[in-house]
Amino acid sequence: MNKIICPVPLNQRPLNEFNSIRNSWIISWPFLERIIFYRKLTFSSLIITPVCLTISYGSDYLKNNLFELIFISLTASLAFPILLLFRQWLSWVYIYKRLNSENIEYEESGWYDGQTWEKPIDWRAKDLLIAQYQIKPVLNHLEVIIVLLISVIISSLLFILSLMN
Repeated sequence: MNKIICPVPLNQRPLNEFNSIRNSWIISWPFLERIIFYRKLTFSSLIITPVCLTISYGSDYLKNNLFELIFISLTASLAFPILLLFRQWLSWVYIYKRLNSENIEYEESGWYDGQTWEKPIDWRAKDLLIAQYQIKPVLNHLEVIIVLLISVIISSLLFILSLMN
C-alpha cells in the first residue's frame, strides 16, 4: 500500500478535528438521538430560568404583573439555548468547510507560519462523504432549530409589546 507522507500535524487534520469535536461535550449534542438532544436544550433553558426570573423581578412594573414576569423570564431564558446552538453551528460549519476543502491549512508551529497542503484524492473522497452525509444534516437541523427559537422569541416580544400598550 502506498503510504502518504502528510506534513499536517495530527490534531489539525480535518478528519481528526471532526472526531475530536464529535466526542466533545456540548458540540456533540446534535449527534445524539433527537429526543435526548431536545431534552438537553430544554434543560439548558430551564437551568437559566431562575436567573432570568431574578433579573426580571428587579423591575417595579413586572413585580406587580406575575403573568408578564413569568412570560418575559421564559422568553429571555430561550437566549441561552440559542447561544449553545449557535456555538454548535459555528463548530460544525468550520469542520464542514475543512472537510470540503481541497487543501488543508495548518500551522507547523505556534508561530503563525500558515501552510497549505493539498489533500490526496482518497482523503478528499472520504472527507466529502463525511461532510455531506454526517455534517450537512446536522447543520440543517441546527439551522431549523435556531430559526424556530428566534421566531418564538420575536413573536413573544411582539406579544409582550402588545400587552404593554
